[in-house]
Amino acid sequence: MDSSEQGSSMNAGIAAGMTLPPGVTEEEAEEMQMELIKVEDEIETLRQVLVAKERHAAELKHRLGISPLSEIKQNITKGWHDVQCSNAYLTASATLEDIGRSDAYKRTQETLSQAGQVTSAAFSSMGSAIRSRFGEMSSNLSMRHSLSMPAMRNSPSFKSFEDKVENMKYKVMGRANGENDHSPTSNNAPL
Repeated sequence: MDSSEQGSSMNAGIAAGMTLPPGVTEEEAEEMQMELIKVEDEIETLRQVLVAKERHAAELKHRLGISPLSEIKQNITKGWHDVQCSNAYLTASATLEDIGRSDAYKRTQETLSQAGQVTSAAFSSMGSAIRSRFGEMSSNLSMRHSLSMPAMRNSPSFKSFEDKVENMKYKVMGRANGENDHSPTSNNAPL
């Protein structure tokens, strides 16, 4: 619908008894209607120009080899740069630097470092103790192996350990075969 058709339909609407807002005369209403039609026509023209410009920009980007992915990457880079230059980022960065230089932070860092060293030393000594204990057990077993292996097999500790291993084997193998979790030796305490 062109502006002359719209104008005549508006005039017909006003003439047909459209209620006017208070304080607006019929002449003012007609002028506003004409101006509205003119503005709407300009808006439509601008939309068409914008679509044509967007299409032309897309063609140029395609010919230049600029992909949507590279545009996103460029936007992210620019956005990150903008963030780094923002007052909030600079203020937060300065605050973190101040915290890093503070005595409380340095004391906390030293305390945590010492705690880590103590914990590491404790685990190291515990590992050494376990290693030496296993070494002692191994040397004691190897020396007595030929003499006491039958006696050791009949000891209550070995029997309990053997039952637990059998129970674990049954549970693992039984589950793999689709059997239930109850083995004949399940009356023993679990590992």
